[in-house]
Formats: sequence, C-alpha cells, structure tokens
Amino acid sequence: MPYQFLVDTYETECIKVVSVWSEFTDDDFEVRPRRGDPRGRSVHEQMVHQCVSEDAWFKNMLGIDVAAPALPKEESRLAFMKRYAEDSAKRLDALRQKADPWWEQDTNFFDVRRSRAWVMTRRLTHTSHHRGQLMAMLRMLGHDVYSNYGPTADTGGLMQEHAPTIYAYPTLDALFKGEANGGAKATLPVPSGKPVSERPTSPANARQRL
Repeated sequence: MPYQFLVDTYETECIKVVSVWSEFTDDDFEVRPRRGDPRGRSVHEQMVHQCVSEDAWFKNMLGIDVAAPALPKEESRLAFMKRYAEDSAKRLDALRQKADPWWEQDTNFFDVRRSRAWVMTRRLTHTSHHRGQLMAMLRMLGHDVYSNYGPTADTGGLMQEHAPTIYAYPTLDALFKGEANGGAKATLPVPSGKPVSERPTSPANARQRL
C-alpha cells in the first residue's frame, strides 16, 4: 500500500504528542511562553487546540468521525492525554481501512481542493509544529526533555556522539499508569558536560570565525 507510511506516521505522531504532554506537571497547565502575553498559548490551550483542531480536520476534510467528544469532561492534564489517545486510536483504526483510491481523491482543504494524502501530510506537520512549541516550553520551564525523535541534551547530547534515545515511557499503558501515580519516567544519564550543539562557543571556534 503506497500510503501505509502515512498511517504508520500518524500512529507514532500521536504517541509523541501524549509523551510530550506527560513531561509537563499539573502546575504547568496554565503557563504561557511569556507571562501575561495571551498571544502565546498556555500548555492547557495547546492541548485544547490539538484535540479540537485534529477532530475538525478529520471530520471536515477526511470524513472520519469517531463519534466522541474532542475534549475531556474534566480538563486536567491526565484527562487530556487519555482523551487524545483514545480518539486518535479510533482515527488510526479508520485510516487502516482505507484503500489507495480513497487517499488519492480530492477533498476540501479550507478554500482549495487537495488529495486526502496531501491533507494528511499537512495534518502531521501541523501536529509536529505545535509539539515543537511545547518542547521549547519544557526547556524554558527547566524540565527534562526526553527523546521524541532521537537523542536530546538530557539523554546524552548529539547523535553523532552516539548519544542514546531514551523515551519517557516504553508504552502508552506504562505512561498512563505512571502518570496516574505521580510519574515513573525513565532514568536519564548524568550530564556529560559536553557541548550539545554543532556550533559550541569555544576559543577555537571563535578564532576560526575571524
């Protein structure tokens, strides 16, 4: 199936969303990137946007309605993670049933027509964009940042230095069990002190730029 990669990618992207949400604390829920500036969504508002936006895209552009509320009844961090995981799992099941012609047919994308495969690709990048914003907020809040695609500064640094990939939890079941009991994330290595940038500030690099 030529479009199976979109289904597989959606499955992993949904896991990544819930994983990043688990790295915040309940006290972070109403925090914004800049205190008092409503232009930047709070953690809570980012979760609302992810759930409402994805529900609308699937219903209106892809014709997939999982007949479930987009938002949890109780808007807590754990409830958002469970709601999104449940609804996205139903969407994933629906996508797995679609044959190639379905992906190639045009549908409405706001005020233009695009193939469903094109729309799905844009949905994935939209989700990734907002998840990236939240990962930046994790760093600004001083939290550990676990792997989402590969190594991070907290899991060991740069890929080319053979830093490991360490996810907060091995499975969604472990995540929900751990977060319901106060957190049980994977242990991170002791910081090595090595630069985690391809352009670290150093006297040698400063001389090279002269």
